[in-house]
Amino acid sequence: MTCIFCAIAADEGSARVVYADDAAVAFLDIHPVTTGHTLVIPRRHVDDLLDAAGALAEVAPAVEATAALLTHRLGADGVNLYQASRAAAGQTVFHLHVHLLPRWAGDGLISMHALHAREVADVEATYQRLLG
Repeated sequence: MTCIFCAIAADEGSARVVYADDAAVAFLDIHPVTTGHTLVIPRRHVDDLLDAAGALAEVAPAVEATAALLTHRLGADGVNLYQASRAAAGQTVFHLHVHLLPRWAGDGLISMHALHAREVADVEATYQRLLG
């Protein structure tokens, strides 16, 4: 098996699993950004969100259950959900996965809102492009 996440999903890989059901597995990230940083993956191999074939809907219950576990057991004040599809977006393991990052007030981790926002004119131009 060449996909490390497929091995974990098949209970053949090494991982600190915190939640599992028939469709998905959630395990602690080995390079956590925050305490409790967890990945949720579908058991079946799907490369990314753009090739998801319904896999995102399959993992949604696991994402919700794991987010609740992280906030309840770790006392997190909130959770960020992050997903990267394809190399240009930062994906490094090419098996669909969702990152759950527990957050605490004042933890210092940059939020998306702290990033430079595009101009309103950019939003309108993008809207027109999407409408085709």
